[in-house]
Amino acid sequence: MKPFHQKIGAWYRDGATEFIVWAPLAKSVDLVLGEARHPLHSDTGYWNITLPVSPGDRYGFSIDGGKTLADPASFSQPDGVHGRSAVVNRDLNWKDDGWQGLSLSNAVIYELHTGAFSPTHDFDGVIERLDYLQQLGINAIELMPLAQFPGDRNWGYDGVYPFAVQHSYGGVDAFRRLVDAAHGRNIAVIVDVVYNHLGPEGSGLHHFGPYFTDRYKTPWGSALNFDGPWSDGVRNFFLQNARMWLEEYHADGLRLDAVHAIVDPSAIPFIQQLRELATDIGKQTGRRKLVIAEMDLNDPRFINPPAKGGYGLDGQWNDEFHHALRALLTGDTRSYYEDFGQLAHLEKAFRHTYVYDGVYSPHRKRTFGGHADNNPYDQFVVFAQNHDQVGNQARGERLGAWLNMEQLKLAAATVLLSPYTPLLFMGEEYGEAHPFQYFTQFSDPHLIDSIRKGRAAEFAGFDDGSPLPDPQADATFEESVLAWWQTAEDPGDTLLKYYQQLIRLRQTRPALQGRTRDTMIVHPGIRQTLAIERKILNDHVFIWLHFGDQPVVHDNITWQHLTKIFDSADACWHGPGATAAIDLPSGAPIRIAPHSVVVYEKKT
Repeated sequence: MKPFHQKIGAWYRDGATEFIVWAPLAKSVDLVLGEARHPLHSDTGYWNITLPVSPGDRYGFSIDGGKTLADPASFSQPDGVHGRSAVVNRDLNWKDDGWQGLSLSNAVIYELHTGAFSPTHDFDGVIERLDYLQQLGINAIELMPLAQFPGDRNWGYDGVYPFAVQHSYGGVDAFRRLVDAAHGRNIAVIVDVVYNHLGPEGSGLHHFGPYFTDRYKTPWGSALNFDGPWSDGVRNFFLQNARMWLEEYHADGLRLDAVHAIVDPSAIPFIQQLRELATDIGKQTGRRKLVIAEMDLNDPRFINPPAKGGYGLDGQWNDEFHHALRALLTGDTRSYYEDFGQLAHLEKAFRHTYVYDGVYSPHRKRTFGGHADNNPYDQFVVFAQNHDQVGNQARGERLGAWLNMEQLKLAAATVLLSPYTPLLFMGEEYGEAHPFQYFTQFSDPHLIDSIRKGRAAEFAGFDDGSPLPDPQADATFEESVLAWWQTAEDPGDTLLKYYQQLIRLRQTRPALQGRTRDTMIVHPGIRQTLAIERKILNDHVFIWLHFGDQPVVHDNITWQHLTKIFDSADACWHGPGATAAIDLPSGAPIRIAPHSVVVYEKKT
């Protein structure tokens, strides 16, 4: 057996189940079925036994005669994180033959929280909206973490059983139905996975082996041991988890949460092994498998190919594009937004991707970042909103709480007309007014009290005197569920059609599909306006993004005859009325309405 190809968990086949668990320091391990105990056999730290146990049967493990614990690699926790594990029949009936995956260069990603997306709070609720998402123009959904967490609701990043699909969402078979249904509509499925920490309640990993290390720290809990003694077993655990999602469960990609919190100075880092595994699975299945990193490092090493000393990931989130856009539109420069707020920051985000690329960061009080000028644009995922930037507000306020309709339309166009890979956060396309707050359903009273006090301290500098939402309260979760209230007469319906049109432009206009660095020219921003040229072959498009609150007149920078193809100020988009001419002769000035985007094509 290769060191990182060891199966773990409970594997049912033909009336019997093979149980495999990693416990390298244990002197004995028992399988607990009801009150009966069955000793396992050891093989280099992996203990195993095969018995006639059926799907649905509950089981646990006892280490050195101790209490019964759930399987660290449990595939199902129907009784919650404090209950025993359940055997699952993983011989799933897939119906997605012919699906080949999706490349980032063509992706329009929609991030959603399964519990807050629909009134049913589960995978079936997502399935019911797939036709809607397809009509919007979405071709990839990104599901916030699905690992079993305490209770029936959680913001997502407190999972403690990475292999167990959250039971309240519908479990393994419901996830299979979702993937099948999505693939049937040409929509890829990306799963957000957390490989930097486990949640604070319900994990028993420390009883089984040295999964954690005290050499490093994370803001959310003990750091995982990817580089110390016994780390091969830890790596295998998470590599097998990635294999489960990408191979067995047919997911098209993984979004790796906060990879900057995975400290691993090894010669061959875990992240590189994960990419190699995804590549192998892609070759074996004939389906593209994506690996996308969330990171706060401005380091292209993660996405550079191994030949250039990189890890070869497909893409990374670019928070600085968001920060530059949000601070410019809202004027909010508190906390890490103090590094942004000027048009020049957004201009640099377009031109060089990283705003801080080896320059001094006032917020960090040090020089920060590297250069990404040699990386294609589609390796960077950008957004005007996402779960972090909404949920990390004190009260989970969406961008609509800060901006008017014209500014929201401008934000959408800035993202969707960029050459980067766009990500929408659920509900933004129709101006969802419900917040997306931090919510939990823990059972440990000391933990609950600690979280309440911690959030109060975290947002003390932002407090306006009103009470913060209680993460444990039913109302906090209920208020975070999408309302889905747009109608034909509602401004949200117009905004929805506006998003559809922008996505249609992006997906059908050749000039807007250029992803290499030579397909875009960013002109110096003046008078709160950013002028961008997008071109590929014979298609040439000019975009003016005006962030000022007054009309502005600009010279025709192209000295060519242009024809307007899109104007966010048009009355059809509930705008104040377009001021930019439909035909723009060479040298004629262009008049742009406040907070608007105008798109022209070169007339041939």
